[in-house]
Amino acid sequence: MKLGILTGLVLLAGCAQPGRAQDGRPPNVVLIFCDDMGYADVGVYGAQGYRTPHIDRLAAEGVRFTDFYVAQAVCSASRAALLTGCYSNRVSIQGALFPGAKTGLHPDEITIAELLKSRGYATAAFGKWHLGDHEKFLPTRQGFDEYFGLPYSNDMWPRNRPTFPPLPLIDGEKAVETDPDQSRLTARYTERAVQFIEKVKDKPFFIYLAHTMPHVPIFVSEGRRGATGSGTYADVIAEIDWSVGVILDALRARELDERTLVIFTSDNGPWLTYGDHAGSARPFREGKATAFEGGIRVPCVMRWPGKVPAGTVCREPAMTIDLSPTISRLAGEEPPKDRVIDGRDIWPLISGTEGARSPHDALLFYWGRELHAIRSGRWKLHLRHPYPHVSQPGAGGKPGKSEPRTMEPALFDLESDPGESRNVAEAHPDVVRRLQAIAEAAREDLGDALVKREGRNVRPVGRLP
Repeated sequence: MKLGILTGLVLLAGCAQPGRAQDGRPPNVVLIFCDDMGYADVGVYGAQGYRTPHIDRLAAEGVRFTDFYVAQAVCSASRAALLTGCYSNRVSIQGALFPGAKTGLHPDEITIAELLKSRGYATAAFGKWHLGDHEKFLPTRQGFDEYFGLPYSNDMWPRNRPTFPPLPLIDGEKAVETDPDQSRLTARYTERAVQFIEKVKDKPFFIYLAHTMPHVPIFVSEGRRGATGSGTYADVIAEIDWSVGVILDALRARELDERTLVIFTSDNGPWLTYGDHAGSARPFREGKATAFEGGIRVPCVMRWPGKVPAGTVCREPAMTIDLSPTISRLAGEEPPKDRVIDGRDIWPLISGTEGARSPHDALLFYWGRELHAIRSGRWKLHLRHPYPHVSQPGAGGKPGKSEPRTMEPALFDLESDPGESRNVAEAHPDVVRRLQAIAEAAREDLGDALVKREGRNVRPVGRLP
């Protein structure tokens, strides 16, 4: 097994025995992944002006994570990390892939879907993919039996940039529509998910429901426009919440509640430059495209009646890279041993095991190929790096303005200062030295373009001939 330098810096989780149904069948998994939803866009995380009763119900009947992260605060990189259990830099996916890109997630990478298929699961992806739009890179080539959705972001169309091709809606591997009615996407994805549940209800299944919304341009179905009285963005979030309710009803109607782990989270924080068409990262600093908490800390709730204690809160740091190893072990499958997997099994955190702690000594936050920040326990070290500060948010779906700024090295205590406003580096030089050593190990392992370092344990991106 090829090991990266950082492997020695990660503390392994305890070997908890995941729960199974009485008949020994592994759990179904429904993973709901929103696009650009902010930390404070959900009721239990402080949403204002509207309600999210179904997502709040997930939290009331399961666990709510307060310190849950994505690996990078941008579309393709975040999704690569989620599906492979690796930092996106490990699999050479950075930023957001454009239509017609000659690259995508390498076919040799092993996704959650592929791990679960080896255990007899039926698998489906509905919604946004964004890991390569060529046939070679589509979900059906990465372990999913079914796919229905957009191959990349919904703003990558001619209305936004004339050089982009018409936006395709793909079913399987074939474009069945171009420039589809986006106001119907949330409902159509949900309908397909329910149909899939009905079709495969007698065997274990995995559904990856990756909503296009609330990424701009935002759309809501005609019957839900104005429903919240708090603007279009609130209506969009309310429709996503409706979708969660439909999925929960479908599981209950088929007596699958106690067989199913439902996970709800987002790919990164809000795209703040779009103002009233973007969400909120309150109380955190900045948003999407930064390594500040507003860009990388996201809402995350998980529910599995009888296995996940109701109404619990986990304050330990965890990341989307942990979902693949956790889900695969719940299914009885070990993560691949022929490659570095950065994620760790967080079932002890999910299941409320007494004394459970984060399995990570540190979490890394890159932007592209640049290492910007590190979190370890209560501490967050920012290295020197550039970032875009939103100086003038737009309105009505129009982008505002951002200005380039440079973050100087700084240490923050996230327990007392979640807004990252007070640099306490001088008071804690020992912490700074420890995190700087982790940064150096990360640069050796994964590289860092800011210091012109190539990583020793980086796997290639998929490329077309």
